[in-house]
Amino acid sequence: MELLLRIAIFILGLVISAGTLFSAMETFVLPRSAQDFLTRSVFVGIRALFSQLMKRAKTFAERDRILAFYAPVALLTLLPVWYLLILLGYMFMFWAVGDISWAEAFRDSGSSLLTLGFANINGLPQTILTFSEATLGLLLVALLIAYLPTIYSAFSRREAAVTLLEVRAGDPPTAMEMIRRFHRIHGLDQLTNVWRNWEVWFADIEESHTSLPALVFFRSPLPQHSWVTAAAAVLDGAALMESSVEFPSDAQAALCIRAGYLALRHIANFFSIPYASDPKRGDPISISRAEYDRVVAQLEEAGIPIKTDRETAWLDFCGWRVNYDQVLLALAELIMAPASPWTGTRREDYQVPLVIGPSKN
Repeated sequence: MELLLRIAIFILGLVISAGTLFSAMETFVLPRSAQDFLTRSVFVGIRALFSQLMKRAKTFAERDRILAFYAPVALLTLLPVWYLLILLGYMFMFWAVGDISWAEAFRDSGSSLLTLGFANINGLPQTILTFSEATLGLLLVALLIAYLPTIYSAFSRREAAVTLLEVRAGDPPTAMEMIRRFHRIHGLDQLTNVWRNWEVWFADIEESHTSLPALVFFRSPLPQHSWVTAAAAVLDGAALMESSVEFPSDAQAALCIRAGYLALRHIANFFSIPYASDPKRGDPISISRAEYDRVVAQLEEAGIPIKTDRETAWLDFCGWRVNYDQVLLALAELIMAPASPWTGTRREDYQVPLVIGPSKN
């Protein structure tokens, strides 16, 4: 009976250790979207703590300062959680293979994991466990160290485009301001380069923000900047140009919109955010006709030619916006994006949502 118990305890320890290693591989090594239960649990748990902290914040600026630490804290919390589980798993295995107490098993496991070397290890099984646990401990640290430059490289690429958009679309960026500035300074024909560059940007965030999901919660250096509101300005700008501005249709604008809503949908899929996967022209959107008419009137006042059939233009705009409307607003809620005319958190009493569902993949 005791032998069976030791075998069961050893298997349990092996499963815990192997599961922890697999979690680290999914989080740091696997080059594709994968929702790991342990990583998700850590991020949700840290999110709950930050939600409590933000209840004391009264302004968006205060909430932004608090939430800026959320992703880094959650990311760095992964390492001690993994270490704790490895320590527990190997403690079980040390106890199972040797005639020692639980306290001694804990000491042997901790000494091996942290490579302290103060525990006297006797016997081949114990020596094998010691070497393997020390290897895992060093491997987890190495993975985290190697992971950080990768994530900050992707972050820098994302934020470079977001910052440059301020020059072209205002602060916060809006589709109306982008079209007015290009009309006044560059000429509307130069927008083709914007659509081309942002098509590449959308492809980049689709890959990086699903394979490195912590990036979704990394906030921009300036509180009024956000990758979500920047994406909204570009997508709405392309939609307005294609639907409402009297200008030759640009295939690159349509490609940019498609790249954008596909990227946002794939990120939404990772976090199990619901949306209409096959929206139809005429489905309702979050932008009212009055809001649309005001923007079109301002564009017309700036000397930009507007299509005379406003009803058809409005329906065409809705037909473009409906492809990304739901996911855009949901992601803005998820990351607590700054206020923006057609997206972001417009309410001062906004509370960050806590629940992040399991992956649909």
